[in-house]
Amino acid sequence: MKKTSIIYLIVAALILSSCASKAKKERTITLSGAFALYPLVIKWTEEYKKVNPEVRFNISGGGAGKGLADALAEVVDLGMFSREISQAELDRGTWYVGLTIDAVIPGTSADNPYLAQLKQRGLSREEFKAIYIDGTITTWNQLLKLDEEAQMSVYTRADACGAAETWAKYIDAGQEDLLGIGIFGDPGLAEALTKDPLSIGYNNTIYVYDVKTGKKRPGLEVIPIDINGNGVIDAEEDFYEDFSGVLDAIAKGVYPSPPARELYFVAKGKPQKQAVIDFIKWTLTEGQQYVTEAGYVPISQELIQNYLELLN
Repeated sequence: MKKTSIIYLIVAALILSSCASKAKKERTITLSGAFALYPLVIKWTEEYKKVNPEVRFNISGGGAGKGLADALAEVVDLGMFSREISQAELDRGTWYVGLTIDAVIPGTSADNPYLAQLKQRGLSREEFKAIYIDGTITTWNQLLKLDEEAQMSVYTRADACGAAETWAKYIDAGQEDLLGIGIFGDPGLAEALTKDPLSIGYNNTIYVYDVKTGKKRPGLEVIPIDINGNGVIDAEEDFYEDFSGVLDAIAKGVYPSPPARELYFVAKGKPQKQAVIDFIKWTLTEGQQYVTEAGYVPISQELIQNYLELLN
């Protein structure tokens, strides 16, 4: 009888342990993907846990390509995604919800000896295409009519990512078409630009500007886009000095789209876990108050309502 009681106790303990483990899993949300969305998601999860302390988060970067792959393989609950979703990806069962807007911005080193000229004239879409796709511009003197030969160091992303795909789309190409030295991740590319005075590259806005100060990160400078292609940066194109100016230009549609774009959560079909659904709803409602603070542009109330209806 005593032995039977011990067996019952062991079985009961195993059942309780299994239930506790299952409950913990149901309250854990896993995310991976786009570097562009990563800082906002970190901010969101910090705020969300203040009112929902029982929810746990596991978050990793790795680029938009990893986020989508992990989501479709159901390795994570949500992928962080930073480019337009293709029909082929929708056909594979990709479910998505939009969250916010940011942009990809061309840049160089703050030590670029030709920075003053670049800020005055900018580069047009056609010139970026000649650098990144055609390969017909390979030196700074081809653009700036310099007396000396100054080789251009072209940098791009090595990982499958939304920033590269969005930048490529701006110049009528795909990421695989982009020329340049491949660097992994936004932080890596930003660092490469700062260390090379003759560099040219691109980064998501949040890696170009410091959210707290609103100023460009040390060592980085923006190459303005000559939007109207007239060979000079006009007053209405000159909004890069601080982060608020860039965000305002994105919000008003002055900065072109692409390389401005919407950012998403993606999943393999509509999420079924209640903790995930609750978190997404929060990001689209109470969580929107942190979007501007974190350095992003809010989406419209109409879009928010449309996305909320996808969760019902």
